[in-house]
Amino acid sequence: MEGNEAELPLSGVKVVSLEQAIAAPLASRHLADWGARVIKIERPGTGDFCRDYDNVMNGMSSQFVWTNRSKESLAIDIKSPEGRKVLDALLPQADVFIQNLAPGAAERLGLDAASLLQRYPRIIACDVSGYGSGGPYSDKKAYDLLVQCEAGVLAINGTEAEPAKVGLSVVDIATGMYILSGVLMALYRRERTGKGTAFQASLFDSITDWMSYPAFYTHSTGRPLPRTGAKHATIAPYGPFRVGDGSTIFFGIQNDREWRSLCWIVLGDAGFADDLRFRTNPLRMQNRDDLQAHIEQRFASMTGEEALRLLDEAGVANAHLNSVEAFLAHEQLHARSRVHSVGSPCGPVMSFLPALTIPGMKPRMDPVPDVGQHNEAILGELGLGKEP
Repeated sequence: MEGNEAELPLSGVKVVSLEQAIAAPLASRHLADWGARVIKIERPGTGDFCRDYDNVMNGMSSQFVWTNRSKESLAIDIKSPEGRKVLDALLPQADVFIQNLAPGAAERLGLDAASLLQRYPRIIACDVSGYGSGGPYSDKKAYDLLVQCEAGVLAINGTEAEPAKVGLSVVDIATGMYILSGVLMALYRRERTGKGTAFQASLFDSITDWMSYPAFYTHSTGRPLPRTGAKHATIAPYGPFRVGDGSTIFFGIQNDREWRSLCWIVLGDAGFADDLRFRTNPLRMQNRDDLQAHIEQRFASMTGEEALRLLDEAGVANAHLNSVEAFLAHEQLHARSRVHSVGSPCGPVMSFLPALTIPGMKPRMDPVPDVGQHNEAILGELGLGKEP
């Protein structure tokens, strides 16, 4: 903490999270970023299995480092009498409880959101699952890639020849953000009514919302949204273009004004905007290959930077095709000091600032905890002096 703990918007909020993998830990990390005290409950010894996904960050998992800074780790066996005694002492103090145990496990332990709200009427409790309650998939285990498959995400990613998964844990990220949204809405509701909230979030429901556009397109047209690799599936020109120096640049046209500006300033031919093959987006989609060839013929005499400068001049959105290495060196990241480091059991590790910028307020960038690192302190607070 950088000395502004009391100023952060979630200061004073205590979160107890029985969490593993990505979705729930990402949600609670966002809460920790802005001042909440997050107590992460882990298995004694091994901890969250996400700790072992890789060991590339000074011996720690890159995904664990991403989702677990600024938390306290409490390692207890919640199925043992001693561990349950600790949890039962914690829960009355919790403002928020998040759990993403295997299907049915929370209910068997009396730790599902509805049961907790009955016992603690002011608590905000969230059950996180793969497919939600009810329905034939409610007891099915779920991970990010598997839910991408079930929800049709792979069907719209990749090339015409082969589907591909999204390179990020997009289902987990979506779910984490909906958990966060639900917690914040429930905190606001409690401020007004004094009442807690029990709610559910699932991986499948979260990515269903994100799949709305391709699902609506397919429902309305009777055909799937085509897989087009790096090109946009329904807008042209929008995607990659080869340039004379061998590089590839991206740009996208969103409206008629931008199309005409592209033709006049970048292609050097204002009249081309009214070519009968290209004057509307549906026509440009029908004749995409011819349009691609025409644009790349114009770019053949340019370098990538020259083409990007012309696109900027024309007011057309554009981008470099960067590698991750180039992204890490990106001038926008470093000009705005977005890259920081946080502590960990294995020494300092890199981290990015939270995505929100609040003038005059610094988010927490506290260490990533070791398994059970905070047992002694938390048990002492609860008046339970020995390790469970």
